[in-house]
Amino acid sequence: MEKTIFITGAGSGLGKGSAIGLAKKGHHVIATTETTSQKTALMRETRDLGINMEVFKLDITNPIDLREIDKYDFDIFVANAAINEGGPLAEIPMERFRAIFEVNVFATLETAQIAARKLVNKGMGKIVFLSSMAGIMTTPYAGPYAATKHAIEAMALTLKDELKEFGIQVATINPGSFDTGFNDRAVEEKWNWFNEEEHFTRKEDMKAMEEGLKNQMDPEDMIEKMIEIIPAEHHKFRTVYPEQTEKQMKEAEQKKWGMEV
Repeated sequence: MEKTIFITGAGSGLGKGSAIGLAKKGHHVIATTETTSQKTALMRETRDLGINMEVFKLDITNPIDLREIDKYDFDIFVANAAINEGGPLAEIPMERFRAIFEVNVFATLETAQIAARKLVNKGMGKIVFLSSMAGIMTTPYAGPYAATKHAIEAMALTLKDELKEFGIQVATINPGSFDTGFNDRAVEEKWNWFNEEEHFTRKEDMKAMEEGLKNQMDPEDMIEKMIEIIPAEHHKFRTVYPEQTEKQMKEAEQKKWGMEV
């Protein structure tokens, strides 16, 4: 059944791939991008592919842009827009920490509130939050992003219970580590402020953790899973992909109960 699907952060990565894939499947996709240049590029790409898709610029931290959401009717709202920031949690400048929360938590919730009001008026619909394996697990020097995705998990679970009586479904999609450039940009970002002469965290420890980026997976597999789940009538509250990542997350959650200090 064809759905009208609104996606934030569709200018790159998994958001862009899933928006294009859903449109190819015949869904009416409203794809938004953070910047005008991303909008232009996405419009050109969809035109070249012969895909019919509405595209407009929506910076979710911009109050004027946010008003645009109310102009559209949709069945499913996908809160995908996010930024990533790495670095040692004990030393990250607070303005950087606040900035990632501003996008990934505060602005994301604001878009979800706008979507919720519209869907409650319809008496049906679905809100999907793009969370992450980092919504459950943590790794050294990736704490800022994990903190925001842990917040997303709490918000999604709460909204699931609060909106159920209004006919609104709420779910999360939790990707593993995929090679979209998103994670690579995050690890590079910390070197803009980190100074080994001023900070106590060892540079070599952070560099060693970055080696894990060499084992990132093909994003096309994750995109296919998102295309399957987003328009589906019924599925698990939390969709983790791939299976190995789900196993890692469950083991990490279980391990927390036995931790000692």
